[in-house]
Amino acid sequence: MIAAVIAALLGLVVGGGGAWVFAKKASDGEAKQLLTEAERKAKVILEDAERNAKRTLDDANGKAEVIREKKMLEAKERFQELKSKHEEEVNHRNRAVQEGEQRIKQKEGSLNQKLENLNREIQAAEKKQVTLDAQVELYTAKVREVEADRSKQIEQLERIAGLSAEQAKNQLIENLKAEARTGANVHIQEIMAEARLTADKEAKKIVVQTIQRVATEHTIENAVSIFNIEGDEVKGRIIGREGRNIRALEAATGVEFIVDDTPEAIILSGFDPVKRETARLALHQLVTDGRIHPARIEEVVAKTAKRLEEEIIEIGKRTAIDLGIHGLHPELIRMVGRMKYRSSYGQNLLQHSREVANMCAIMATELGLDPKKAKRAGLLHDIGKVPDEEPELPHAILGMKLAEKYGEKPDICNAIGAHHDEVEMTSMLSPIIQVCDAISGARPGARREIVESYIKRIKELEALPLTFPGVSKTYAIQAGRELRVIVESDQVTDAQSDELSLAISQKIQDEMTYPGQVKVTVIREKRAVSYAK
Repeated sequence: MIAAVIAALLGLVVGGGGAWVFAKKASDGEAKQLLTEAERKAKVILEDAERNAKRTLDDANGKAEVIREKKMLEAKERFQELKSKHEEEVNHRNRAVQEGEQRIKQKEGSLNQKLENLNREIQAAEKKQVTLDAQVELYTAKVREVEADRSKQIEQLERIAGLSAEQAKNQLIENLKAEARTGANVHIQEIMAEARLTADKEAKKIVVQTIQRVATEHTIENAVSIFNIEGDEVKGRIIGREGRNIRALEAATGVEFIVDDTPEAIILSGFDPVKRETARLALHQLVTDGRIHPARIEEVVAKTAKRLEEEIIEIGKRTAIDLGIHGLHPELIRMVGRMKYRSSYGQNLLQHSREVANMCAIMATELGLDPKKAKRAGLLHDIGKVPDEEPELPHAILGMKLAEKYGEKPDICNAIGAHHDEVEMTSMLSPIIQVCDAISGARPGARREIVESYIKRIKELEALPLTFPGVSKTYAIQAGRELRVIVESDQVTDAQSDELSLAISQKIQDEMTYPGQVKVTVIREKRAVSYAK
């Protein structure tokens, strides 16, 4: 560093202004004198530079020493701090290890104590085992003595009776079987008669109470609706120019409009009661308003359909509130509302479902079951008849699937699916729903039945007993509620008559579908005929 400073100073002195002086001086003497003066000045400058450099170096060394000592002190302090922390951690770990060792020693002492107790118990058990072995040997010896005495007694009895033990046992068993069979038949008849009397009495009591406490309106619906008009001139406006209005009505509603010679009436024909009601309300608004043209028809039909859908939802909500049923899914509420516009054999479906719900609640209360669940299942048992789509499924199975889809409980779903025996009953609600549905549908006047299906059912009922041996004639009476079976007296005994009646009723129950119940009466008589001549 010093050498660099000196070199810089010489360069400035010699190579700077000195060169110009030397060039301007003419004499050599003056040049030498100037050179000597420059060398002296350069030497002075160099000495000053060396002194400054040395002083700077000393200052730097001093500062470095101070910094080094300061860093050493910081390092020592850091070391002491780390050392203290390490010692503290070591002490903490040592204490934890000591505590762990102490706990292990305590557990070891406890285990040793338990092991000693267990050894003592094992020794006591071994002593008991020795005692028991001795008692078992003694008992076995006594059993062998008893068996020997029993064998001697059996040999003596066989010599006295003249029969072997096996023969005597078989003979006794046969005698007991005969006596038991005779006594069992008598008891079976008594029990069946008593059960039939008691069950019939209790069932009639519950059914009568249920029917007496339920009052329902009965409506008869079919596939047509009649729309009354004030005059026949309205028919022309409904038909429109070249029939464009009536075509627009049929296209918008999906219902057939029959405009014939019937005075002051138009017939609306369709199998969907909701569409038929939509068409009736829309036609009423159009006739009242007086503006009848295709654009207006489409607008009115759309508004009417929307208003009817809102009314359906309101009917469903009001029905659920009236029956005290809560928490129904909105889709199930809508289906309940749609029941108002459906009928089954002429019986309004909503009224039928309300009636079944009330009867189910009453019957469940009489039997000690939950009336709320019974009422819920009774209301929903026919929702399979009002789906938005028409899948190829029985309405009971479809209703069960819809109930499962919308979160109903398993016992309610089973009651819906099993009320026509299409799935197996798994809860006590199922037979209640089935019985109440039959009561509501089979009551005289509640439903219309097609004559052909009625005659077919009666013929099947009369033909079914003829497959049994000994049956000569059958008669279905009381609209198929009772079946009289005439048997040959020389082929069927009195005891067999009871069995035949039970077998025929079981076969009817398994193979036929019928409302209510069918009473089977087997008649056996002996006729002796002679002529006086």
